[in-house]
Amino acid sequence: MISFAQTYMFNPKAREIWSDSATLQRWLDVEAALARAQADLGMIPAEAAQRIASCARAEAFDLSRLSKAIAVAQHPLVPVLKEFVALCGQPAGGWIHWGATTQNIFDTAQSLQLRASADLIDADLQATIAQLRTRARQHARTLQAGRTHGQHALPITFGFKLVYWLAEIERHRWRLAQLRDSAFVVRMGGAVGTYAAMRGRGREVEARIAEHFGLPCPYIGGRSDCDRQAEFVAFLGMLAATCEKVASDLFFMQRTEIAEIEENHYAGRAGSSTMAQKRNPQEAQRVLMLARMTRSRVPLAMESMVRAEEGDAVPAHIMDYVLPETAIFASSTVQALCGLLTNMKVREEAMARNFRISGGLIMAEAVMMKLAAAIGRDQAHHLVHAAASECADTGAGFPDSVRRHADRCGISPRDIADDLFDPMNYLGEIEAIVAERAGTA
Repeated sequence: MISFAQTYMFNPKAREIWSDSATLQRWLDVEAALARAQADLGMIPAEAAQRIASCARAEAFDLSRLSKAIAVAQHPLVPVLKEFVALCGQPAGGWIHWGATTQNIFDTAQSLQLRASADLIDADLQATIAQLRTRARQHARTLQAGRTHGQHALPITFGFKLVYWLAEIERHRWRLAQLRDSAFVVRMGGAVGTYAAMRGRGREVEARIAEHFGLPCPYIGGRSDCDRQAEFVAFLGMLAATCEKVASDLFFMQRTEIAEIEENHYAGRAGSSTMAQKRNPQEAQRVLMLARMTRSRVPLAMESMVRAEEGDAVPAHIMDYVLPETAIFASSTVQALCGLLTNMKVREEAMARNFRISGGLIMAEAVMMKLAAAIGRDQAHHLVHAAASECADTGAGFPDSVRRHADRCGISPRDIADDLFDPMNYLGEIEAIVAERAGTA
């Protein structure tokens, strides 16, 4: 079943970054860069480095045969090196993987793949931010009930809701930029991180490889740390949590009895195999599913940080699986959220209808603050609470109930003007906030 789901659930560009052929190519790229750096420093013959680079092509390998060889060897890189040596021939093949260990190659290759994944995520974040800004400008004055604890709270606009999400997603993009400059590094320290097999030139080799790939250089090549990768996975979990929060709100707003948002229901899109009327929130559900899958990998990344001594295969292998999955899930989450925001239909008439459903009770704070200037906040709160309770119990109109209770407190009902109950007069600084964050329409 997963092969069917992959056709639309997961970002194909993200899957390609972590495909077998792409991963193999990155391993070969790192081996070629290692040879080139060592040749530049006179550690191996220049002719060997040139031959290694010319043969470092994934398409020259039989992936099916290689997969079987890996299963027999119980080691992911040794069969690759064996075939690579055969492709290069001697003497060049004898200089492959000089002074390196498997995790050096894997960690550096993963940095390249993580950077590519980060670029993909960043592009979708930019598109999401652009969509939120556009929608926020469009709905800067589209009245909506602000809700807390599932209940009507105060008037807002849908544009305000969108810029609230926008600000959080912009912060995530800032975090991603910081991580891009620190989390993806070259690691070439050898068996225990001492560069012992590179004749005192190990850190120079590492620096040259870092410069070649445009990656940071840690200058300490240990194998027992993975805090950089774990931090990136934790960030992806945070990003997914924000996406899930947004999608959860949009999921709620598509409920039949709410109906403030509608997804793009084009011809051919199925809702239910049996209930023909269904227009399920499938795009929102996709974001929710992908976000939860992303967040679920964060504890595994933390587990991988606990590594014994100078090298520990068990937690290292955990990270080898966590990184590709999390990068694919997170990229797919952001892509799906962007699609949801782009394609959703905003039903302003439903927002207005739902706003009116409380009969004006949503203006209780506005009334209380007005009365507080005359009788104090505590007494005003008591008065408005009594009026609101009467409305809830009897169905009385809120303005009339407020005026009756105000009269009992010595406030003339004539002082309770109708415009006090106009929600457009109690939007606070929403207009300025939307304009600052999204611009003006």
